[in-house]
Parts: sequence; structure tokens; C-alpha cells
Amino acid sequence: MHHFAYRAGVSHSIVLHAEAVDISDLAAAVGTPFYCYSTATLERHYRVFADAFAGMAGTLVCYSVKANANLGVLATLARLGAGMDVVSEGELRRALAVKVAPERIVFSGVGKTRDEMAFALDSGILAFNVESEPELRALSAVAEARGRTARIAFRVNPDIDAKTHHKIATGKAENKFGVPFAEAPSLYALASRLPGIEPSGVHMHIGSQITELAPFRNAFVLLRELVGTLRATGFAIDFVNLGGGLGIPYRSDQPAPPLPADYANLVKEEVGGLGLTLLFEPGRMIAGNAGILVARVLYVKRGASKMFAIVDAAMNDLLRPTLYDAHHEILPVTEPKPGTPMVVTDVAGPVCETGDYLALARPLPELRAGDLISVMTAGAYGAVLASEYNSRLLVPEVLVAGNRYSVTRPRPSYGDMLAKERLPDWL
Repeated sequence: MHHFAYRAGVSHSIVLHAEAVDISDLAAAVGTPFYCYSTATLERHYRVFADAFAGMAGTLVCYSVKANANLGVLATLARLGAGMDVVSEGELRRALAVKVAPERIVFSGVGKTRDEMAFALDSGILAFNVESEPELRALSAVAEARGRTARIAFRVNPDIDAKTHHKIATGKAENKFGVPFAEAPSLYALASRLPGIEPSGVHMHIGSQITELAPFRNAFVLLRELVGTLRATGFAIDFVNLGGGLGIPYRSDQPAPPLPADYANLVKEEVGGLGLTLLFEPGRMIAGNAGILVARVLYVKRGASKMFAIVDAAMNDLLRPTLYDAHHEILPVTEPKPGTPMVVTDVAGPVCETGDYLALARPLPELRAGDLISVMTAGAYGAVLASEYNSRLLVPEVLVAGNRYSVTRPRPSYGDMLAKERLPDWL
């Protein structure tokens, strides 16, 4: 569920609203393209996920910052009590900037630098998710040099197919993530001997946009087995990190993914009896349906074999369709009148790449130059993947709450863009 819906606008047209804010009015004030996030949707999705585990002692929901790192989004979730899962010093600084307690932050990622490790240790984060023996040894050296102890969980790769897109699967043996399941006991033994390291947990994250419960069950069975093995050999494991990955509905013509309540029941069945603190790292499930990308049609172009709507948003603003073959529903901001013709249309951007599109061969109400469109379910892996390709300005991000809105990331000027670079002195 989200809080974007058609409502009567000031002009008596039926217009898409974000909560109580008219998207066409917002476009006039902010300019297009722009991202728009709904506070009510963010809050609802966080609560639905967290409440699914009500009654279970010791749970911590660490929102995955990489899904949407906007400070307004992070502050909204921090106010609800969310911890944070970060994968860089920049993300950690963002979490700290919105007053997330360090002891509610976990640091993931396969390529943490020693400087990042030092900053995280000095910040007093809860734990590191360690992904290799070389990383473990580097963390030990950094922690020892600073007189600190790093609580760790090895991210264990169970070689399980998450039944998702191959570019967002993380739990197969050929993926770069985690340590092989069979090697985990020996790595925990090594960790126990290294200075500055406290092996405290087990981490497992098998992928993103997972739409079936079976892969989760297969992973959690192995995780439970590993915890038992580690405990039997004397390790005081006190938490398990189950990662994230629960899918969301991107299109209305396909079955809905499992509900958080169904996922929670599975967690309770497989690991609820371990007596451990349970950590979760949802990102897309919270932010995905809470955001849209609003664009304006520049031209309608008839090609030799198809129709193109050229819009002012491009692949550098929303990379997912090109990167992941992702489907995003597209709605006209003004609700079409009954009987409006449907036209099979490619929605393409102005970037000089054939792969610059937001939708291909999509039946859409007939579009005209000047029309506004909304690309739905763009709140996760949208703005965070944006770039200035073709020297296009980054688009603004807007957070709505009821009938109020705030531009939480303004659109930069061309002067801002150029000021970030320096000419060498010989030029």
C-alpha cells in the first residue's frame, strides 16, 4: 500500500496526489524531473515490518541505507526507532547525522577500507558484517591499533538461489558476497584468536526483491545449523542478522510477494527458538513504494515502427529499467478521461544511449507534450543510483507529510556542477 492516489485538484481535474499534495502543483513549484517521497508510506511500511515481530524478545530493524539515503527519509525512520545498515563511511555519517544511536548501526559490504573501519570503531557501532578472511585480519589490525574491540558477524554465503534477478542475487557460491558456509567454523575459530575481534553473531543475506518464502527458509535452516555448531564449540553467539530482501509489488498484473507477517512467521519457526537477538536489514520493502519519479513529456515522436514519448527524466535519474530490466508502472499525473485511447509507447529519456528508457512497449493513455507522468515504486534504488551522465543535473528529492512538502535535496545549478571540478594549473 502507498499514499499516492488520484484526487480532485484545484482545477477540478482528477490529479495524482502524494498524501494531500497535488503533484501537478508540486511540479510547478519544484520543476521536473523530481523524486517525491511519502512520509505516511515510509511510516506505515516500517511499522508493518516491525510490528510483524511483536512479542518476540530482542529484535532490531536496521534500515538498509543503500536503498534510499535521503536525509529526510533516514530521519523519518530514525524517529520511529529504526537502526541502520550501512555499507560505507558516507552512509554511516548520514545515519549519525540523523541521530541514529551508533549501537543500532551495523556495517556491511565486501570492501570496507581501513579508514572506514577506524571511523566506525571510533563511532561505537554495534557490529561489522565481515565478508572475508583478509577483511577480518585488516579489522583486527585496525582495532588493535586503536585499542578497541570490533564485534563481528561473518556474512555466510549458503549457496542458495534466491529466485531473483541475477544482478541482485547475493547468496550463490559465484557471488562476491560472504564466506563459504563450509569454511565458517574455521573462520570463527581464527577470529577468536585475533586481537581486537569479538565474534558475536552470524549474518546471512541472500539477495534482494525475493518474492518467495522458500529461499528464506532454506537459508534460515542452514543459519540455525551453523549457530548450533558454533555454540557447541564454545562460541557465545548472541545475535543473528537475517539480512533483508523481502520483495515488493512493482506491477499490478503479477502475484503479490509474501507479506511481512508471513515472513515473520517463517522467522519464528526457523530461528525464533534460538534465544538470540534478531537483526533485520530491510530497505526496498520500506522505501520502494514510498517514492515516485515525476517527469514531463517533451515530445511525442512517431518512429518507423513504434511510438516514443520523450520525457525529461532519463536513465541517469532512474537506472533500474536499464540496469535490472525493471518494470515500473507509469501513470499520467492527470487522470485520463474515460475512453482515452491507449497507445503502445516507449517512454524514453534525452540521454544519448539506446538504453535510455523508463518503459518499453507500454500500453499507456495517449500522451502529449507537456503532460506529466509519474513513475511509480521509485523510492528504492532510484535517486541513490543517479548520476550526472551527459552533464545532466541531479534531480531534486521532495518529502511530503500530509499537506506539507520539503525539498530535502535541492536541484543544483550548473554553476554548482562545474564548481566541483578544477582545471590543472597548466590549462
